[in-house]
Amino acid sequence: MSSANSGGCRSALEAGKLVDLTHSLDEHSIPWPSDPPFSWKAESWGRTGDGDWYAAGFFSTPEHIGTHIDAPIHFAEGGMRVGEIPLDRLVAPALVVDIRDACSRDRDYCLGAEDLVGWQERCGAIGRGEIVLVRTGWSRHWPDRGAYLGTDRPDDEGGMSFPGIGVEAAVMLRDCRVSGVGIDTAGVDYGKSKDFAVHKILNGAGIFHLENLTSLEHLPETGFTLIALPLKLANGSGAPARVVAVLP
Repeated sequence: MSSANSGGCRSALEAGKLVDLTHSLDEHSIPWPSDPPFSWKAESWGRTGDGDWYAAGFFSTPEHIGTHIDAPIHFAEGGMRVGEIPLDRLVAPALVVDIRDACSRDRDYCLGAEDLVGWQERCGAIGRGEIVLVRTGWSRHWPDRGAYLGTDRPDDEGGMSFPGIGVEAAVMLRDCRVSGVGIDTAGVDYGKSKDFAVHKILNGAGIFHLENLTSLEHLPETGFTLIALPLKLANGSGAPARVVAVLP
């Protein structure tokens, strides 16, 4: 790459603003009730016998914990695995649909078709290949497991309560042929879902999900780029991800 081109790339990045939409993975990360927690421990951490510094550790994690991606295979037989999702779908134009007011009144609120229609009336059509982020305001509860999931009891999937995406809205997003859908809650289906219909609709159409996002309040409704880079687990149904917005 020429120095001129390199300078152009640096200028493009410096002209924008990076917003980290990722929760740190640590012992406070909230797992799905049926999953084990994230764990990390030091293997070696300190000075060696010759006085040099050396640090290394081990971590163990479910695929679907913290800020993570659901690959299409998660709920669609034969769908793409994490390592198969093309980069041009993980780095794409993005938009935010804000339903914080409704969620503040009803913790089981689901994004409805009317919310998407209202957004499009203000901002224009949702385009093919875009990533749609749903801003519920729920990340303010992280890492309080009881407030975030609606229950702090292990294995209590039936007691969960948090906002999500409604079936009619999921069908609209599928028909718009978006690349991905993200949300700042534990799942694209609302907490009380028993059939995971939204997972099935979106994953069935090859659409990935980004779950447990944070800091969506710092994003505009439209006009920015999302970079969502999961660990490249070749056969993963999901993986922890670093998700960043690039503002103009």
